[in-house]
Amino acid sequence: MLAYPRVMPHGPEGAQGRCLFIVLEGVDGSGKSTQVAAVARWLAERGRDVLTTREPGATELGTAIRNIVLHSARPVTPWAEVLLYAADRAQHVAEVVRPALEGGRDVVSDRFLWSSLAYQGAGRKLGSVEVAAANREAVADVKPDLLVVLDVPYEVAHARLEGDPDRIEAEPREFHERVRAAFLDLARRFGAPVVDGARPEDVVTKDVIALVDDLAKGSAG
Repeated sequence: MLAYPRVMPHGPEGAQGRCLFIVLEGVDGSGKSTQVAAVARWLAERGRDVLTTREPGATELGTAIRNIVLHSARPVTPWAEVLLYAADRAQHVAEVVRPALEGGRDVVSDRFLWSSLAYQGAGRKLGSVEVAAANREAVADVKPDLLVVLDVPYEVAHARLEGDPDRIEAEPREFHERVRAAFLDLARRFGAPVVDGARPEDVVTKDVIALVDDLAKGSAG
């Protein structure tokens, strides 16, 4: 499986230190998009050049893939889902993430590889090793410097969802429980921090920012 150690410096050294790739992961309704925005604001307030992004759908190709995997009325097989997400990720890395990092910008992403390992590997029961192998070329050598898992119980996450559910959100509780358990298992295995996302937004933000602050201080050294 693709692990996430602390990796090579991304991009050139500059006044802000080396640029950072930060990923927030978790189940739908865990508050990732809110915390991505909070992290980006905090970094920008400190004079860092920062880009926010997401998976799937950060590129023109990714938008088309997002519509297929999340909103298509036609069936999408589990392995087709894996490969479509991998295609989105390959384009995302090549078109958005890598150019930004190599250009000296911080990147804060709502989802990355672990979402496939959790949702398709565990939720769809395809196996995390198999799903990781399908994503190996898509990810290449681009790995997060910090990956934070926002953990939220099913009841809380489900209550936060608004509007008509997409294909993934509409899966039964058992599916989402497997996904949550997979995120927690990945965090344990690879030493990623887990933040309780069920608490008030400002409290969650404080904990996430503390982790980013530690990383940013290390990047300046």
